[in-house]
Amino acid sequence: MSLVERVKHALTRDDRVDAEQLVARLDALQRFLRVTDPYLPDNDLVAAHTLVERAGSRLALSQDHTVVALAGSTGSGKSSLFNALARLKLSPVGVRRPTTGVAHACVWGPLEQANKLLDWVGVLPRQRFIRESALDGDDEAALRGLVLLDLPDFDSIERGHRLEVDRLLGLVDQVVWVVDPQKYGDRVLHNAYLKQFKQHSDITIVVLNQADRLSPADTEIVLTDLKRLLVEDGLTDVPALATSAKQPGMLTELRAALEQTVAERQAALRRLSGDLDAVAEQLEKTIGPPAAEDEVDRATVRQLSDALAASAGVPAVASATANAYRHRAVASTGWPLIRGVRKLRPDPLKRLHLSTEKTEPSTDLVPVSRTSLPEADAAQKSAVGLSVRAVAARAAAPIPEVWAPALNTASRSRLGDLPDALDRAVAKTDLGMSRKPIWWTVVGLLQLLFTLAAVVGLGWLIAGYAVRIIGLPELNDPKVGDVPLPTLLLLGGLLLGLLLAMLLRPIVNLGAKRAGRRAEQRLRTSVTEVAREYVVAPVREVLNGYAQAREALTVVRSE
Repeated sequence: MSLVERVKHALTRDDRVDAEQLVARLDALQRFLRVTDPYLPDNDLVAAHTLVERAGSRLALSQDHTVVALAGSTGSGKSSLFNALARLKLSPVGVRRPTTGVAHACVWGPLEQANKLLDWVGVLPRQRFIRESALDGDDEAALRGLVLLDLPDFDSIERGHRLEVDRLLGLVDQVVWVVDPQKYGDRVLHNAYLKQFKQHSDITIVVLNQADRLSPADTEIVLTDLKRLLVEDGLTDVPALATSAKQPGMLTELRAALEQTVAERQAALRRLSGDLDAVAEQLEKTIGPPAAEDEVDRATVRQLSDALAASAGVPAVASATANAYRHRAVASTGWPLIRGVRKLRPDPLKRLHLSTEKTEPSTDLVPVSRTSLPEADAAQKSAVGLSVRAVAARAAAPIPEVWAPALNTASRSRLGDLPDALDRAVAKTDLGMSRKPIWWTVVGLLQLLFTLAAVVGLGWLIAGYAVRIIGLPELNDPKVGDVPLPTLLLLGGLLLGLLLAMLLRPIVNLGAKRAGRRAEQRLRTSVTEVAREYVVAPVREVLNGYAQAREALTVVRSE
């Protein structure tokens, strides 16, 4: 296989870049940026944003033109090579440093069709030249569509020249690196430039210029060493050619490579594809293993709920519910006279401004009265803060550390709204105290019956004493055994009422404990809903963004 054939093979070794697939990868990168912009540091996304903008501009411009740049150091002879390829003296050549201060462009074909592309690249109108003319016939037809740039020296003592080189290298479709036998191993060239082009080996050519100064044997030795350095740079398949601006015969291989590039019309797509590969490689550090939206486990949510429950006063409300149960039970089942005294005492739940009626499900638009629960103390607030950070830490555990700040910020994003949300949740919770147990009514009727019996017996006895006092014949009170019926009614009513109250006391206490536990369970459920809405939901939103970003980056990395 001849060298020209090897060059053509090197430039066409990969499959053609599918334009639709390239656009799909760019769309995926845009999705990645749209999802990650709120969460990741700007510095990590600058290259991706730049690529999306540059790719959109390049694809909107002429696809019939291929922009190839000649890049090299001072004295490498790239301007002479530029003139030799154009077969015209277009770019100034000299020995002073620097010689090339601005980029020169030579266009094969009509200049008008390439002007928009050159405007985007940033080549001044006075530095644009047309190569092909009627006098050439078909001699230059193979390069029609080529836009060849002669760049400033990348090692120029003028900082503006170096910045211009860096800018143009990010825009061109293909780069021909021009080195000379003296400085082909320059550290700046290899470390600052060639190694950075390892993702662009399919649009990179390296030429050993001024090879006419070497013997054929020395040329082969230098080329072999140059290829070794390229392998170390990660550019294994990049062709390395020997050229000379002074001997037209030594430009045949380079010209053939450029003709192949122009004919394929693939350089722009390959450049963008390589840029996508490079950006995807940079973004890989932001994406790790998959993370489910429910990455926050139950134990962590339970810890958060416990802290929020303590902060919201759930134990106090549960205790008040138990006391309210006792208060209401005694008021319903105690002696009628004691009931009146009991009703004068405030209900423990009403004292906290908590509704004792069953509430219908309501939305946040329905106003709810604030409770009188005390504000959380410093220790409770600290416990809430630690639990919120634990949620963020648990969510961040399996994914790259770069997401940790976003998760921490998300977990605390609604922290200021938590006190009102918790108070509202407690106020809206049905504590199960709206319905009076049936047995309270039955016992209350029994107590009324016993009290009525005692009142009847007392009245009967008072009537008997009154009759004797006024001297009337004594009443013949019926007896039950040896005990007069009035005395039996009085004592029986009192004793049965006391006995029933004593028997019911442990039952009331048991019911109060059950009511307290039921209220605490319902309150914790409400508090857990607040925890999920105000802390866990924002964290899961970030995790969902991570999952979408991971999916999008998978498409960006696809070949």
